[in-house]
Amino acid sequence: MRSGSRPLKISGVPTLTATNLTKRYREVVAVDGLTFALEPGSIIGFLGPNGAGKTTTLRLLLGLAEPTSGTALVFGRPYRMLEDPCRRVGAVLESGDFDPGRSGRNHLRALALAAKVGFDRVEELLALVELSDAAARPVRTYSLGMRRRLGLAGALLGDPDLLVLDEPANGLDPAGVHWLRGFLQRFAGTGRTVLLSSHVLAEVAQTVDSVLILSRGRLIAERRIDELPDPARALEALYLELTA
Repeated sequence: MRSGSRPLKISGVPTLTATNLTKRYREVVAVDGLTFALEPGSIIGFLGPNGAGKTTTLRLLLGLAEPTSGTALVFGRPYRMLEDPCRRVGAVLESGDFDPGRSGRNHLRALALAAKVGFDRVEELLALVELSDAAARPVRTYSLGMRRRLGLAGALLGDPDLLVLDEPANGLDPAGVHWLRGFLQRFAGTGRTVLLSSHVLAEVAQTVDSVLILSRGRLIAERRIDELPDPARALEALYLELTA
């Protein structure tokens, strides 16, 4: 696997930095003064109840929305100023962004053409996410879990340094969840960074290095998983206590 064989590239420069990041929609404050930094070689869980501002924050980080105030920097600059961004950042924010009549292979080939990536990378990723046997089928025949795998393959086309994933385990069976956990840990082990949003706290506790917990648009806690005595139970208790 190419991403697993890549040399370590951990540095002291944060992969992603938010400083007083704020987003207002008229009277609604969706994101309220968020400040945090993500270090290379780590997996960070982005947690919070529905409406906490997680998806809005991810959109701000990826240049899909403009902040009302504050800054979001990826590798030290705004996302839109990155050179060749698909080779720096891979993201999956929606599970339904597919042409239902197009095959999984052709979906990835269209993305590869836009990113100037060779088709050999498409075949490599279809094998990685275990979709080679279904690659010729229309995406409309795919299960939710298969669409999640296809979305991940698309995010990995440029062999990026940062992955941003919204509910990546949604729809995966237990074997798929186990595979995803191992893949993300190997990915981060090469010095790259993962930011993932999820409601599945038990799985988050087994996968991530640290968590950011949001409530009503504000960052209310930042914890390392190895500081929790019983990660799965302690994370759930902490989350429920802080977001109640």
